[in-house]
Amino acid sequence: MTVKRIVVRHQTVLSGENIAKLPKPAWIKTRIKHSSSFNETDTLLQNYQLNTVCAEAACPNIGECWSEGHATVMILGSICTRACKFCNVATGKPDPIDHDEPSKIADMVQKLKLRHVVITSVDRDDLKDGGASHFANVIKAIRNISSTVTIEVLTPDFLRKDGAMAVISAAKPDVFNHNMETVPRLYPSIRPGARYFQSMRILHEAKILNPSIFTKSGLMLGLGETKEEIIQVMDDLRCAEVDFLTLGQYLQPSSKHAPVVEYVHPDEFKELEKLAKSKGFLMVSASPLTRSSYHADADFTVLKRKRYALH
Repeated sequence: MTVKRIVVRHQTVLSGENIAKLPKPAWIKTRIKHSSSFNETDTLLQNYQLNTVCAEAACPNIGECWSEGHATVMILGSICTRACKFCNVATGKPDPIDHDEPSKIADMVQKLKLRHVVITSVDRDDLKDGGASHFANVIKAIRNISSTVTIEVLTPDFLRKDGAMAVISAAKPDVFNHNMETVPRLYPSIRPGARYFQSMRILHEAKILNPSIFTKSGLMLGLGETKEEIIQVMDDLRCAEVDFLTLGQYLQPSSKHAPVVEYVHPDEFKELEKLAKSKGFLMVSASPLTRSSYHADADFTVLKRKRYALH
């Protein structure tokens, strides 16, 4: 008997309510340039059968990043156990864990001669530790091929996965990143499987477990949040001792995802960046096309320099 696995992208977000689609302003439009280095990165990822959040989440910066040999590797398969209303990653029954994935990623890092690598994953609520041990195995494999490559992890929230953060911390990534994504009021409609204070807690726990680690988080704007709500999240993140804040424009992946309520003007991003810096973040990246892993290697260098300047 052949068993078919059904994978769905998403249910319609607002049933029975028609929202006019906003035209994209000029500042948000990008074009993918297929350079030889872009094709080389694409081929390498395909040869190793590795997933990337760049492709799965339809990132607008994929052309620039892949042309520079940068890619955010997405481990633990390409199918998520959750159905967040902003995310283009498929939802359904997850793939079995590829136990060769850590060595494949290490080989790719070596071939691309990366100085800084970002590792993220789908949510794996089906796993006892949420995939934390697999993250640790990937970090270990990369460290085995190079002691100089710096490693950034962008993890799920490990909801109800006791001990997962201790496993991540013991593997000693250089940057721990977990995105808040939006303001608490919008969690039920945008991140229905997540909990605001759980996300905030693991960011703080990362710093408690390893005070020297750099912590990072990000928000998408344009989902209907208010400026006051954004400021409250900034304050909560500073209470959690988060070092680096990213702010970017939400882009609707398809008509079945949450609609864009507003395209935030670049001047407003600059205003929010200035405000965030005044609150004590070591670094802030805020623009319509800012994404969590965009320019991550260069940003890490700046983070280190700014921390050392304080001491």
